[in-house]
Amino acid sequence: MEMEKLRKMVNQIAYTPAQDRLRTLSTLQLFLIPLLSLASTLYGFALPLRHRLYQLGLLHADRLPVPVISVGNLTWGGNGKTPMVEFLALWLAAAGISPLILTRGYGGADEAKMLQRHLYGISVKIGVGANRAVTAASFLKRYGHISPRKHGNSDLDRLFSDNKKGNSSYCDQIGVAILDDGMQHISLWRDVEIVMVNAMIPWGNHQLIPLGPLREPLTALARGDIVVIHHANLVSEKDVEAIASEIRTVKNSLPIFLSRLAPLYFLKARNMSHKLALMDICNTLVLCVSAIGSAESFVETIKKLGPTYVDRLDFSDHHLFEAKDIDMIRMRLWNLQSDFAMKPIVVVTEKDYDRAPEVLTYLDPYEVLVLCSSLQILPHKGSTEETFKKCLWQHLEVSCKV
Repeated sequence: MEMEKLRKMVNQIAYTPAQDRLRTLSTLQLFLIPLLSLASTLYGFALPLRHRLYQLGLLHADRLPVPVISVGNLTWGGNGKTPMVEFLALWLAAAGISPLILTRGYGGADEAKMLQRHLYGISVKIGVGANRAVTAASFLKRYGHISPRKHGNSDLDRLFSDNKKGNSSYCDQIGVAILDDGMQHISLWRDVEIVMVNAMIPWGNHQLIPLGPLREPLTALARGDIVVIHHANLVSEKDVEAIASEIRTVKNSLPIFLSRLAPLYFLKARNMSHKLALMDICNTLVLCVSAIGSAESFVETIKKLGPTYVDRLDFSDHHLFEAKDIDMIRMRLWNLQSDFAMKPIVVVTEKDYDRAPEVLTYLDPYEVLVLCSSLQILPHKGSTEETFKKCLWQHLEVSCKV
């Protein structure tokens, strides 16, 4: 629990502007800032050195025989990377291309488990491992691959058209790799770089980790091919335009799209085959429990569904729930029931459920619901889901000519 408290304190520092520190941060947090600042400075020196070693060829980036789409971000957690990976996998599979998802499986592999549930029965492979090149090699050896590079053909539509019709001997062979959380994984060559940005908390205090949430400075956006501003539905148009403007100061030519995580339905944690409508939590008492990168977006989504009251318990991203956490949740539920004279329900995200589904059974007699959502590209200034797909397809075609 002490480590969890420390993570929360550091996270608050990362999203507190420098001018507000004295007013909002604790004495301990103010004491931590010089230490975090030193670590951030050292990290800032190491970043360009690492990139330079790859540019000079002293470090080698592995290149796969199939096109690679990287989905990443500049900050830690909550940017919609995994929902975007799922969106791409479903689209590619429907287009007749069997994609291979490469994910590191961090924090109990909750994201990988969620992808496996959602994509079950579809021509999508999911490789889990920290060394994505090694993982990819094993899958490519097992299933084989089909790609424009292999066939000397830059026409992706023609190459995969037979697969889409279901009459090609190549239909189970891997055609594209999707790199989940791949922007900083530069040891693997990528053909398209999609950068996800959280509209609710885009850059925090603009500092590098651990003082701030930035894994790289904003200038790294120049490596991107497409930017998607996620949770755009939860902020104002003015805020979206401010983020887009800041992106364009780095690379004016970057195509920018908007997305949201659209709630679909609830599942009962004790019986995942039991589906409930979103309206079923209207006029109820809800406790949102989450250990994700952007708890704020999750809570705001639940509030929009019409509960009488929404309380929350936030843990750090990928936190593994322990017995003391369950005790804390139980105590909050008892207090809510006492205060409102009605029985509360617990709502969690799919990532939280998949990380440790058995833990949630200890919350009897309280009902635990799992919110299921999917990523949607929002129409905005002429940009639509179709123009997003077209833009991505064009990048793939260009890369396959190289």
